[in-house]
Amino acid sequence: MTGSVLAVALALVAAFLFACASVAQQSAAAAVPDGESLIASLLRSPRWWAGVVGDLGGYGVQVAALWVGSVLVVQPLLVSMLLFALPLSAKFSHYKMTRSTWVLAIALALALAVFIVVGDPTEGHSVASFAEWRIPLAIASAVVLACAGTGLLSKNPGIRALMLGAAGGLLFGMAVAFTKYVTDLIGNDTFGALLAWQTYALLACGGVGFYLQQRAFQSGPLSASLPAVTIGEPFGAAFLGITVLGERVRDDTFALVVIALCVAVMIFATVALSRSQAGVAERAASV
Repeated sequence: MTGSVLAVALALVAAFLFACASVAQQSAAAAVPDGESLIASLLRSPRWWAGVVGDLGGYGVQVAALWVGSVLVVQPLLVSMLLFALPLSAKFSHYKMTRSTWVLAIALALALAVFIVVGDPTEGHSVASFAEWRIPLAIASAVVLACAGTGLLSKNPGIRALMLGAAGGLLFGMAVAFTKYVTDLIGNDTFGALLAWQTYALLACGGVGFYLQQRAFQSGPLSASLPAVTIGEPFGAAFLGITVLGERVRDDTFALVVIALCVAVMIFATVALSRSQAGVAERAASV
């Protein structure tokens, strides 16, 4: 088996493991009543821990895929997680995916894959002063707070899952922006990494993002939250990567038009999935 074929196979296995993990975690979170402590309940749930194991397995297989193949082969294929997760979630939730849901899910996955391939971001630097981080971080944090606040205040399960998922995904993307600096620093100066503010920003973004993701899973069907998490992460990472770390995407006219179309399709499909599947779930629950 050639390296590229093996990379494709491993990427699809990783996507399937991530999908199973998301379904397990969402199922466990959805079973927690609003009045109970979410995290305490999840820590007692074998199903949720099975999802954590699935995530760890997915990350391990993803690393193996990246070892034998390129990022531009592996990362777009990981988006197929959506196409595994949504039908699995529908099956275990006892409702059927409609044709429009399949179309939206496929459109979202394809748009995100094309966005990654066409954007083809160039690697920037990992070191930036706090002054360079300050304004972009404030903007990104304000967007996260707006999304999280809207989600927490909303009475609509679909909107709550959508907005909390978007907030969690954006925070995961912000964590990605800190990761390279922190990992490089750990390799060269472990004690310095313990003193660096970026280390604590990484931990905060990851921790709060994970909590908001679980709240999103608790709030509504997976199709209302997972697409938002999935597109939020690259958006958050790209914003800080471009504004702070000097990363660049292709900027010729064709690429910019394609990127803009992909972003529009991703946002439309994510919102439409949230609305349609929240309605399906509510009808299934009332039967």
